[in-house]
Amino acid sequence: MGTSGRARRHGSGSPVILLLTGALLAGCSSTGSAPEPTVDPTSPSSSASTPASRSAVPTARPSAAPSTLAAACEVRLPAAWRSALDKGALRTPADERPVLTDTGPGWTAVQLTGAGHRRAALVLGGGAPRTLLTLADPVEHQLLAADFDGRRWAAFAVLEGRTLDSPWSLYVWDATTGRAERLARAVLPGPLPQPVVRAGTVHWAQGVGGGKATVYAAPAAGGAPRALHTGVLDAPFAAGDLLVWRESTGSGTRLTAISLTGGGPNRGEGTGERAREDTREDTAGRAAPVALPAPLAALRDIRSVVSDGTTWAWVAGEAEPRLMVWRKGDARPTAAVTTSPAVDGMDQLRISGRLVTWRTPETSYALDLGSGSYARITPAYGYAQARGGALAVAYSVGNAKTSGSRPVIQVVDADRLPGLSACGRR
Repeated sequence: MGTSGRARRHGSGSPVILLLTGALLAGCSSTGSAPEPTVDPTSPSSSASTPASRSAVPTARPSAAPSTLAAACEVRLPAAWRSALDKGALRTPADERPVLTDTGPGWTAVQLTGAGHRRAALVLGGGAPRTLLTLADPVEHQLLAADFDGRRWAAFAVLEGRTLDSPWSLYVWDATTGRAERLARAVLPGPLPQPVVRAGTVHWAQGVGGGKATVYAAPAAGGAPRALHTGVLDAPFAAGDLLVWRESTGSGTRLTAISLTGGGPNRGEGTGERAREDTREDTAGRAAPVALPAPLAALRDIRSVVSDGTTWAWVAGEAEPRLMVWRKGDARPTAAVTTSPAVDGMDQLRISGRLVTWRTPETSYALDLGSGSYARITPAYGYAQARGGALAVAYSVGNAKTSGSRPVIQVVDADRLPGLSACGRR
């Protein structure tokens, strides 16, 4: 999507989570391969956590028994990663300019712009892009976010203007018919949509006025949306079998979760176990909450939180931001990355297995939880996201605002990448 304009804010002043994937191709200039880090690649981040021992040989996956992480160090991107990314170049029509929107297991959503047209498309495996929708305005309208269940249903959002406070529409696409139907349209201020598709149901949030937003669920096959929860909240995201969002309360901004498997928000209050009645609904038909583990329930005023259901990552702190990580079984979260420039303007976190990716105003990084190290993985102004076993990167070769630039999108199987070097090794 495009990135001009300003971010919406709720009435409470808490920022919404923005998924500004299109910025990677706006006004940037880079070379064709990822550059080396400009800082000492073996210098560790500062952290109050006790350092944990690391194997000299990085493993492809984190250990089965979680333990508290140590502060990570920056290392060079391995040649094997560069080679894998180069081989994973996404093939799109030569007469259309691609922009990466979202990725997942076996699929990638892109915006393709050609002469006089713009379309939202889904690339399955290494196949040709399948059109989700031809956008009504090839200049103003932009593909904002997407999710696909891997089988039949895709949900995607289209921003109907160049600024982030423009109206947007949410669509559902049926792979069996190749047709898309509009599910919802938002005209009031609120969180930007990040649809979640699970078990034939689409979940999203949109503004309802008064500084509040409502989390909705609707059958992908058609049917009236059902209001699950209303509050001062951000766009929800999937964390395993939970739907989670940040919500402003009297004690600050904290996490709220409901079940994606049984309907069902309780904000976690430190029980460490899911509430036994997580599938119940109240008398108004709203979803009942789910209790989060104590370390997550205690979090306040964090941002850019993501999870795959096992590992959670977020940004804490404003003046001195730090990337925090918590895995099931850990006694407490760990400050995994705290060193500039990797934490400067840190945003748009994504997670898949052992990898956590994020973006800064200058580039994108990946943290390998298996090796306890991180690396810069895109050229300047590039974008990266790890999600559902996939790692996607996007950047522009040359100035994206000129006709001679070339957009590059690469998608690889994240689980097959070798581990990054351990700290102290190159």
